[in-house]
Amino acid sequence: MTLPQRSTNTPAAVPRRADAPAGGAVARILPFAAYIAFVAIADGLSWLGMADRDLRWLYAVKIGVVVALLLAFRRSYVELARPAMSAATAALSAAVGVVVLLLWINLDAGWMQIGASPGFDPGNGAGGIDWLLVAIRLAGAALVVPLMEELFWRSFLLRWLEERDFLNVDAARVGMRSVLVTVVLFGFEHNLWLAGIVAGVAYSWLYMRTKNIWTAVLAHAVTNGLLGVWVIQTASWTYW
Repeated sequence: MTLPQRSTNTPAAVPRRADAPAGGAVARILPFAAYIAFVAIADGLSWLGMADRDLRWLYAVKIGVVVALLLAFRRSYVELARPAMSAATAALSAAVGVVVLLLWINLDAGWMQIGASPGFDPGNGAGGIDWLLVAIRLAGAALVVPLMEELFWRSFLLRWLEERDFLNVDAARVGMRSVLVTVVLFGFEHNLWLAGIVAGVAYSWLYMRTKNIWTAVLAHAVTNGLLGVWVIQTASWTYW
């Protein structure tokens, strides 16, 4: 008996992508939302009278939750599986990070700020510094926050504003409206809103120019890492 042949005119079923836009959005929103939720919790506890000194260890919990969420959704971050950067691209990203740092610590006039940041003082109460707190803060700011924020602000929101199926949006073709909305919101996420806008422009430019989210992550990490070193050296805790 001859088996019937499959028609060549019938298209094969296309498997559903594991990183479909809906799930991809959740994977990029939740770590950022958790981070912001902890900021709100800390502000609420401070308003209720808890001393900032007693809230410092909440940062470690916050970073731990964000890391756990990033690991849980790691298979959804298809944009992280990009080819390695060339030495020239990596150098450009690092240079952008340094420029943003220099601007960040100078764009601090009164009108360039929203409210007053309590900062993060790792003093141990005896005139010294709690270096474990410093290590956690520095690692969180330089390694975790850049990845979490760039996945949300640049990889997700920047492209989602252009098209809801954001995973298929070419970063180099994102329109000016999406860029402006993203960088302004990114700026006002920070106490130093103008410095934040400048940083958002720089990181967005890198991502759109290279179409590689790792360039923005690297620049962001350089900015935050060097800022942390400067804060420790100068005891400018309000910048943390």
